[in-house]
Amino acid sequence: MRSELSNTENLAKGSRNIPIHIPASNELKHFLQHFWNTIETHHNSETMELEPKIEVSENKDAVTVSAELPGIDAKDLDLQISSDGYLTISGEKKSTKESTECDNYFSEIYYGMIKRTIPLPWDLDYNKADAKYNDGLLSISIPKTQVEKAKVKKINVSKN
Repeated sequence: MRSELSNTENLAKGSRNIPIHIPASNELKHFLQHFWNTIETHHNSETMELEPKIEVSENKDAVTVSAELPGIDAKDLDLQISSDGYLTISGEKKSTKESTECDNYFSEIYYGMIKRTIPLPWDLDYNKADAKYNDGLLSISIPKTQVEKAKVKKINVSKN
């Protein structure tokens, strides 16, 4: 997904045409960041907000969303489901350090806010949603409505 622009100024001077590559847009970057958390846009740890890794699955009765949230206390989690079907998981991993005597030489441990909003494209009974949190793994189960359960129809495949 790249656009190529000709360097017409160099072409006019008699030099060969060297294409300049310009990324299509920030939409691709946002898409990848949202789904895979592989692109980091903030380098200031005070303002950085991480998205937890998730897994969404369904069975005939419910949709389950699981999120990895290691090091976050259950009391620091906030779960919300909007009326238009967006689940937002947010929370804060707080530092347990109390001593200011020494500075870190190197640290890959993140402390701060996490947030992830997930569209749920099913007809679900949000009032019966249930969440469990154990050992850094959050599991949210949201039952399907009778309307959603009736949408699935098995199609038989026959051999010719």
